[in-house]
Amino acid sequence: MSKASRYGRNTIADKLFLLGELVLLVLSSLLASYAYSYYLSPVSFEHRLINAALFAASVMLCALSVGLYDQKLREGQKGIIKRVVITLLFNAILLELIIFQLFSVLHISTLYLAAASVFSAISVSAFRAFFHYNDITRISRRRVLILGAGERASIIERRMRRNVDKRNFEIVGFTPIEGDKDAGIAEHKLAKFDYKNDLYQYVVEHNIDQLVIACDERRNMLPVEHLFKCKTRGIDVIEILDFIERETGQIAVNLIYPSWVIYANGLDLNQRFKTNLDYKLNVVLAILLLAVTWPIMLITTLLIYLEDGRKTGASVFYRQIRVGYDGKPFYIVKFRSMRPDAEKNGARWATADDDRVTRVGRIIRKYRIDELPQLLNVLSGDMGFVGPRPERPEFVNQLAKDIPYYNQRHNVKPGLTGWAQLKYPYGSTAEDAQEKLKFDLYYIKHRSLMLDLMILVRTVEIVLFGKGR
Repeated sequence: MSKASRYGRNTIADKLFLLGELVLLVLSSLLASYAYSYYLSPVSFEHRLINAALFAASVMLCALSVGLYDQKLREGQKGIIKRVVITLLFNAILLELIIFQLFSVLHISTLYLAAASVFSAISVSAFRAFFHYNDITRISRRRVLILGAGERASIIERRMRRNVDKRNFEIVGFTPIEGDKDAGIAEHKLAKFDYKNDLYQYVVEHNIDQLVIACDERRNMLPVEHLFKCKTRGIDVIEILDFIERETGQIAVNLIYPSWVIYANGLDLNQRFKTNLDYKLNVVLAILLLAVTWPIMLITTLLIYLEDGRKTGASVFYRQIRVGYDGKPFYIVKFRSMRPDAEKNGARWATADDDRVTRVGRIIRKYRIDELPQLLNVLSGDMGFVGPRPERPEFVNQLAKDIPYYNQRHNVKPGLTGWAQLKYPYGSTAEDAQEKLKFDLYYIKHRSLMLDLMILVRTVEIVLFGKGR
């Protein structure tokens, strides 16, 4: 296997991890069904095999929805076990209330499902602890040499300090290039050698898999012949923009230059993809979600009315102008989570501990219940399920002046949830808006039906654990 073929997120370790977990889930199911068949009622091997495949697929889908397959998940062992247990509870509900109701012939027994869940909880938790304790990912980490030690290269140093950020690679060093500005990278992290004459030799001797071009000044500074030789020998040569994009799931707007925007792949999708999920699919999903969540919406309406609606006469709903597709304004509909006089002094950012938020509002904001009326915006076509979150015109006008490429997020329909909500915590400042823009641009560049579906599945994690906004 060439060094270049080792590049990417789907490393050997990732595949081993997924395969190991799949095998454990299948074995847990087979063990539970065998015990049931042996002690209670005979079940054919074919029936047990089908249930094992169904059980494993369902558990892995539920695990995805609660973030267990997030490569950058920051959880201790107790947090992992908690998510594993929640996964298996979701799986039991999914199988018992939906799958086995639709396909009753597949149902073995509730006792079988309980036993399979217990076996899975023990084996999967132990496997994950062993996998992470022994740091199995190191078997396929790429050895990366950064060509540059200035301001641009320092972005890699700042953004990828945690071990979880470097699970797919290890940085051998930062090579100072002529023209680099001093950015304070520690001396012991520098790889000092005659890069103009010895780059290829250094790469071979240190078993480098990937070169990242991150120098501040590139014109006539890079040894092109050595880079060409490295590339023809199977060593990956990549721009810092592409490196950050692939490793972090965001586009570093502060590094973008005009030619990159023009020539970058993925920004020229045709018109029919610009609405994220197809409108008809959005409508179907909205109707299904309304059918499931209407009791929650009814209770929320009553609680808001009882808390302050009957005293003040204020509506339980909140309508506000937001900027949508192509920069066109529309009215967003939400459950009111703040006091009626929340903006008597003008518009301002909402904060995590905003004193304008009511008691009911604090709960419904945490679990995103306040967003449910936006299903009406989906039905009207102003929003989709997946896309950048729509912002207020007052903030957009200022952010567009301060942040390069900010208006590009309006090239797709806004959504109820999005890539930025999965990847970035609650934010309420212009700096947070810039960080979220990096994820929004990544989504716009890579948007597809599969990415939208993955975001929808993982939105369960946001709701369940009160993450993002």
